[in-house]
Amino acid sequence: MRFGALGDIHGDFASVRRIMRHHPEMEFWISVGDVADAVGRYEPFDAPLYWIKGNNEDFDLIASGDLPAGHHHLPNGTLQTIAGLRVAGLGGTFAPTVYEMPASELPHPKKGTAKATELADRRRHFVREEVEACRRMKDVDLLLTHEAPRPFRVGRGNDAGKTPINEILAAMKPRLHLFGHHHRFTEMEVQGVRSVCLDLVSTSYLLVESATLEYHVVL
Repeated sequence: MRFGALGDIHGDFASVRRIMRHHPEMEFWISVGDVADAVGRYEPFDAPLYWIKGNNEDFDLIASGDLPAGHHHLPNGTLQTIAGLRVAGLGGTFAPTVYEMPASELPHPKKGTAKATELADRRRHFVREEVEACRRMKDVDLLLTHEAPRPFRVGRGNDAGKTPINEILAAMKPRLHLFGHHHRFTEMEVQGVRSVCLDLVSTSYLLVESATLEYHVVL
């Protein structure tokens, strides 16, 4: 059995449908976040897509659970079994100003615009309690995060990785770690774990063997 892995979607639902139709044998697909388009919309898919939140989503719709057909959101700090695979997720980005808050208390005032990202909606971040929940998990096959572990440099810039992701990898030791956010395909080994940054869905995606978690990149 194989499954597919998609990077940030950013509303490119046409590419997702094209990819899914090209691989009808895939039992399910996963994505590492930023699924919504610029105004926070989601469109239905024929195949199951399991995804974590990015920093560009309609967080009210996620909270309602009223997502279109085919969409399965994986809440932060949870472990779910999907077709026999144990999958953990930590979506969103790191912000030190809210990291110590309980997830239930992250500020989210009423949206002032229709954009998918509102700076005032702090639900786009993860917090320590969710990181600690992930660190306690054992026998995890696949870890999905939106943020990168350290070190992760885009070009010659500063390290864009986040230490909490390293802490999870060191404690959890998943068989494979996939992340997004940076829109560039990168293969790494971090804390002894295979760690892969997925590119935009329009650029490339992975086909993954469920038994071994070995993957093939499709450009």
